[in-house]
Amino acid sequence: MFLIDARPFKAAEAEARARLASAQSAFVLARSDLKRAEGLSGEDALSANELDRLRAAAKSAEAATAAAEAQLTQRSLELEWTTVVAPISGRVSDRRVDVGNLVMGGAGDAATLLTTIQSADPIYFSFDASEALHLKAKRDAGNGGAATRAQIRLQDEASYSWEGTIDFTDNALDPRSGTIRGRATVANPDGFLSPGMFGSMRLANAGSVKTLLVPDAAVQTDLARKVVLVVGKDNKVVAKQVQPGPLVDGLRVIRNGLAASDQVVITGMQFATAGSVVAPQKGEVKPRALAAKAQAAPAAAQATLDR
Repeated sequence: MFLIDARPFKAAEAEARARLASAQSAFVLARSDLKRAEGLSGEDALSANELDRLRAAAKSAEAATAAAEAQLTQRSLELEWTTVVAPISGRVSDRRVDVGNLVMGGAGDAATLLTTIQSADPIYFSFDASEALHLKAKRDAGNGGAATRAQIRLQDEASYSWEGTIDFTDNALDPRSGTIRGRATVANPDGFLSPGMFGSMRLANAGSVKTLLVPDAAVQTDLARKVVLVVGKDNKVVAKQVQPGPLVDGLRVIRNGLAASDQVVITGMQFATAGSVVAPQKGEVKPRALAAKAQAAPAAAQATLDR
């Protein structure tokens, strides 16, 4: 990615190599002197003090050699670091320095920022889950459910078209907010997702619930009420107040207000008014397939994705 001027580091490495050679020569000489002194006997034998001095000199030369080797290793590493390579694969930001700029190493504000790199595939989706959702996921997992998958919807998407695997849940809830941190890993082979985006998350397969689903267009607003038109007695249209829930694959969950036997008006709502008589026909309702992933970036590119 970057090349730092290596000339001073090459010179430092050469100096360290020369110091090592000098230390090795001194060690060889000190060891030879000690060996000769230990081989003398009789009148040629050295005193105990002289032998101790030679032994100390040999050990000192050996230690100096080890220090020179360590110094050479350090200088070689510094020379190697003049070639800056990417530690991870991902998306690189713009460069913050130009050719000829002075850069500084180290930690904190003293170091020079060259660029930033973000891992793009896979990408992490970080979220804060409520205590109720956390408890439900744990109970579903304990009952044999697969509550480790997460479905994600970006800001401009109507459906949860991204799927990831929850690989981290914190060890405690935040007592101030009553939430727990979690993280899901999401495959991002085309690089569409970018760090910093916001999205909504729900658990996939977090237990099964029996509920009524109707096309979202069948739920109408009557003043401040949500109503659904149904065909009642004598084929008369009746407006039933309902309590709608979330949207699931194009179908609206009805929490309350409808019965499984009700005949819901799903087409021609503009001609069916409360009290009118209609000729009902059977219709077919199918869940809408998850919307295909958009190829262009979202209009609002904010998010809880990070890496």
